Amino acid sequence: MSDERARALDAAFLEIVADWRTGGVGCDERRFEAHALALHAYQIERNEPYRRFAGAHEPASWHEIPAVPAAAFKDATLATFDVAQAELVFQTSGTTAERSGKHYVEHARLYDAALLAAFDRFMLADRIKLRYFNLVPNPRWKPHSSLGYMMGHVSVLRGDGQVAYFLDDDGVDVTGFARALAGAVAQVQPVCIAGTAFAFAALLDALEADSRRFVAPAGSRIMETGGFKGRALVVERADLYARLETTLGIPQPAIVAEYGMTELLSQYYDAPETRTSATRVKVGPPWLRTLVVDERGREVAPGEIGFLRHLDLANRSSVVAIDTEDRGYREGPGIVLLGREQDAPLRGCSLDAEDLRTAPVSG
Repeated sequence: MSDERARALDAAFLEIVADWRTGGVGCDERRFEAHALALHAYQIERNEPYRRFAGAHEPASWHEIPAVPAAAFKDATLATFDVAQAELVFQTSGTTAERSGKHYVEHARLYDAALLAAFDRFMLADRIKLRYFNLVPNPRWKPHSSLGYMMGHVSVLRGDGQVAYFLDDDGVDVTGFARALAGAVAQVQPVCIAGTAFAFAALLDALEADSRRFVAPAGSRIMETGGFKGRALVVERADLYARLETTLGIPQPAIVAEYGMTELLSQYYDAPETRTSATRVKVGPPWLRTLVVDERGREVAPGEIGFLRHLDLANRSSVVAIDTEDRGYREGPGIVLLGREQDAPLRGCSLDAEDLRTAPVSG
């Protein structure tokens, strides 16, 4: 059972989410600062590996909170509670030469609240009821996939009651997807198709090989979840989006790139006003903020390229500040994501999909 301090932190976070959901600010600079510092103090006390990493320095602002490398989740149990009591356990994608990491989440309600609030704002601003076609792991079979959990949760709570998954260990179920999309077209039922870059590329390869094209019903959209660079393959975003528009009949402004990590419980999305621009700016909820830092961890000037350091107030039960290998720069209230450092280790949800693409595609 959580202690009083954890319950108070969770209640304060849920108040921030509720305020933003109902049109409020959620948290301004002062509120974010206070909550982030309170989280850091709590995590220093309850998380021995993080305490050793952070040292004795007390940060004066949220900008100074020590950030752990995302890869640290492979090397240590970064949790503020007994992980045997975790309601969610998310596992990073690993390779044969590299062990995976685990992100333990004490209470699902924090993740669920953060997820739905941001998804509703950035993907469902029109409040349309969609049918969800998922090119992501089915959470029933892969319960430790954060992407699978995300889309499973959204599909049930925001969908029309018909949810389908078209990605498994055998590949992309192209035949099943084509049949389902044809059915939605016949019923004039708008769809949301969610998947990684490699999963979409595998689907398009098969559909294009058979010269199959669709015109998805008006209001349909795509949520693309990244993973453009693999072990041997690279998918170009501009080319992928053009192919998606041509083959599925969903216009490019309705293709939204989501940016998240297993180590975070909150996500960024393409800002609506930049979805017709060559450069898309990513925005997120007010409890998720990002610093751009150099190789030594020092903040760089606005507009200057550096590494992304995320601070997520939803991460009460792990670590609030995460350093990534992703590069980008600040643009107004958001960030422009440029991709992973060239020599950084591969990680992320798309690795499994790349393996599937190099294997035979069903259909």
